[in-house]
Amino acid sequence: MPFGWWRSRKRRKLLAEPFPAVWQRVLDGLDLYRDLDTGDRARLGDLVRVFAEEKRWEGCGGLAMTDEVRVVISAQACRMILRLDHEYYRRVRSILVYPAAYRQRSVGTRGGAVNTDWSANAGESWSGGPIVLSWADVERGEHHSHDGRNLVYHEFAHALDCLDGWADGIPPTVRGVHAEWERVVARELEALRDDVAQGHRTLLDPYGATNPAEFFAVSTECFFERPRDLRHRHPELYGLLADFYRQDLAGAAQ
Repeated sequence: MPFGWWRSRKRRKLLAEPFPAVWQRVLDGLDLYRDLDTGDRARLGDLVRVFAEEKRWEGCGGLAMTDEVRVVISAQACRMILRLDHEYYRRVRSILVYPAAYRQRSVGTRGGAVNTDWSANAGESWSGGPIVLSWADVERGEHHSHDGRNLVYHEFAHALDCLDGWADGIPPTVRGVHAEWERVVARELEALRDDVAQGHRTLLDPYGATNPAEFFAVSTECFFERPRDLRHRHPELYGLLADFYRQDLAGAAQ
């Protein structure tokens, strides 16, 4: 199609230009970049160039949009799709970044009266809409890159989950093994809920017990940050994620 040809041409032209030195310095400071081999570093750099260029970036709540903000978020988001057949999170058109956790209003009815509640939020992802992130939490995720908690991985996992328009915890590209995903996720989600109810310490973030969509996002965080622990304690879940992301991170880490 004409638009696809024009977009491909624009990307080729962009990638033919020298990689910005300031962007390279940001990448060099990231654990996720240093952990890659030479070929994957080059691949990630190309993904970051296109992703950062094609998305609309907006600083909110007084945050000034900088190269560092764009590159760090782009690198983490593109690390997830390093080996996927993808279209750069095609449903994500804009990324809104706040300095820290932001206030979110919800309106509901209680006892016949309309009530407004405010809560602090670190991030959110909307199907077909923007991704919203707290920069303080993005930085925290990068500085603690092996604790199994990463806001960018979490919210962009939702974006992958929603590529078919549904946030059901099963990415659309795994439809060939849909039944296996349903079986494993149902079992693991129930086990997580039981552990949380009993006050047990869990490898997966307890927030994953909320629903299948949050379980997928939380599992993705753990997969990229603590792959060997995930494989040891949840081998079937690890196997599904490794097949989906096409990355055997636990094997590569040995």
